[in-house]
Amino acid sequence: MTEATPGQTIGPFFHHALAFPGDSELVPFGSAGSVVLHGYVHDGAGDPVPDAMIEIRQSDASGVVPRVGGSLRRRGAGFTGWGRSCTDSAGHYWFSTVEPALPFFAVTVFARGLLDRLFTRIYLPGATDAVDGLVASRESDGRLRFDIHLQGPSETVFLKFPRT
Repeated sequence: MTEATPGQTIGPFFHHALAFPGDSELVPFGSAGSVVLHGYVHDGAGDPVPDAMIEIRQSDASGVVPRVGGSLRRRGAGFTGWGRSCTDSAGHYWFSTVEPALPFFAVTVFARGLLDRLFTRIYLPGATDAVDGLVASRESDGRLRFDIHLQGPSETVFLKFPRT
């Protein structure tokens, strides 16, 4: 009989194994009706997390939540409502997308030191059902900014989903 082994503590390897060209472009960057959603991921000390991965799922501009899987080859494909962005050395992530008619982005965070992924939401400015601390700010150039804090006094509100 084999004994159970402890969980692995090396990694993560998101940038090497899960990233793909165009993963953060739900729509082409700069296209009509597009908006940039971006921000920084910080650890409990406020330092950037250079090896995190953020995934979003959203409705389209008319409120339809696509019922198709994400796509590794988006060019010419319809809007899937799903994207992935790895942070850079400064902890920065970004997406080129559309503003969802359902006024939030569903967000999944993967990062070093996490035993499991984290779930949260990013609400559009002015959303009436927004949760405090989960509203993006609109910058002067129209981009949406939302920083994610994994721990500490500015910790992002994370959601818990029951396991099935």
